Amino acid sequence: MSAPPATSSASDGLADQTFSKFTNDQGEHYAKNRPKYHQNLYKTIIDYHTSTGGQLSTLLDIGCGPGIAVRGLAPQFIQAVGLDPSDGMINTARLLGGESSSGPIRFDVSTAEELGSRLSPPIEDSSIDLITAATAAHWFNMERFWPSAARVLKPGGTVAIWTTGSIKVHASVPNCTAIQDAIDEIEERELVPFYEPGNFLTRTLYETLPLPWTIEPVVEEFGRASLSRKEWGVDSDEDFFASGGLTLTLDAMERSLGTSSPIQRWRKAHPEDVGTERDVVSMMKAEIARLLHEAGVEEGKEVVKASLKGVLLMVKKNM
Repeated sequence: MSAPPATSSASDGLADQTFSKFTNDQGEHYAKNRPKYHQNLYKTIIDYHTSTGGQLSTLLDIGCGPGIAVRGLAPQFIQAVGLDPSDGMINTARLLGGESSSGPIRFDVSTAEELGSRLSPPIEDSSIDLITAATAAHWFNMERFWPSAARVLKPGGTVAIWTTGSIKVHASVPNCTAIQDAIDEIEERELVPFYEPGNFLTRTLYETLPLPWTIEPVVEEFGRASLSRKEWGVDSDEDFFASGGLTLTLDAMERSLGTSSPIQRWRKAHPEDVGTERDVVSMMKAEIARLLHEAGVEEGKEVVKASLKGVLLMVKKNM
């Protein structure tokens, strides 16, 4: 894997626009092919939040996409709101719906930096108990996000941010080492040139994600001592996704990989290759199939189990 660029935060420039420009069709494809998060991940967040008196009145999910995370957490809150800068994502989220304990989830178009300040009605100051960002914060301008989060959170409220890192072929897969090498080689050659700073942030599990006390000016409303960091390792990812690890047919793998931002950018740069054997995901799929067949897997029975790393960061607003 190439080293990240010297500027390794979306905060240092304009956030990537790949997902914010999604159409309705792209939003629906994303919703169908992204895995849901495990209830144990949500339990970890709620336990942290409530352990010091955090309330369960209002949830705000930022970069909500089609609503995967907010839909999973909303039943534990009286009200829930999902915000995303993409019309296509929000239209998909509204189509899929979802309920808090008292009624429908509210979905609106807004950025992580504005946090609904321009909506009607706006997200009010000191009105939110829990802010979440699921595999999204690496696209935020964190220098603008943290002051906005401090503005809308209640005292004692929580920000919970999580993401997955690199996906690795599980050791139980036949010919796993050769398959991993092939995936890495294609990624390095074809996809790394289409990485944005935010993609590198996920690969390092948010080690350099700007936090309230690492930005200028420091956002004093958040206490460094409240920071909680939990990591999931390659061989212990069962609690991160609802299905545990990722076990996919090659067709399902193709659809899932197609939702990633580097592949979206690659396809935009190579429109003539999309849907052909020269497509980057088709190349990867064909090479994986070849190596599975080489190991004795029968045609039509090709399945890949993947393991992954993940991280959850949580921080409290001071009382």
